[in-house]
Amino acid sequence: MIIGRPLPVRLPLRYHSGMNAISFQPFVIGVAGGSGSGKSTVSQQVLASFGADMVSVVMQDDYYCDQSGLPPEVRRKQNYDHPQAFDWPLLVQHVEALRNGRAIDMPVYDFTSDNRSSKTILVKPAPVIVIEGLFALYDADLRNMMSLKIFVDTAPDVRFIRRMQRDIAERGRSLESIVNQYMETVRPMHKQFIEPTKRYADVILPHGANDPAVDVITTKVASVIGQLQRR
Repeated sequence: MIIGRPLPVRLPLRYHSGMNAISFQPFVIGVAGGSGSGKSTVSQQVLASFGADMVSVVMQDDYYCDQSGLPPEVRRKQNYDHPQAFDWPLLVQHVEALRNGRAIDMPVYDFTSDNRSSKTILVKPAPVIVIEGLFALYDADLRNMMSLKIFVDTAPDVRFIRRMQRDIAERGRSLESIVNQYMETVRPMHKQFIEPTKRYADVILPHGANDPAVDVITTKVASVIGQLQRR
């Protein structure tokens, strides 16, 4: 089930842009939660349900600060689970641009080198914008741009197992380094910074990205898109 406050219908304001077909302010959804909680499952399901023309996804993981000035051994030791690890000004600037009908070049973070890649991804404005990340609900400026705030709440053991599997398969990490990082930064930072953002959520998914919960979210998005299309 979904637990949270009743969701008011908040229709976006109209705006006009000569370069884009969007004629309204997008419906912005924030999806937060701990590492391995299922945030990506929620975001990707919304995207798959409505398509890239209707939904743009901004990944906070790609907004880690550029660390080109640091040697690789120093980068690896950084605390990537602290709010200060992120480039907040750029993230806020990019979300504001999308809300105003302007495309962005979203950075791409390379987790194998612990640094921002030279590549970028073109993200075009859309009626629905999803901001996904550990700290999606942390920053007040971001929260103020959101129409719907979601916190994906998953048991710690499940989150750890998912993180371990991902880091070994996708990021070339050793089991020892994963466990050390989890105990030294991931777990304490989750308790100090991520878990408290649950209080800002309109909706809490208490058992992760389960099918009934995701269905409710996509139904809400479908309703919003339907209203926008009738305006």
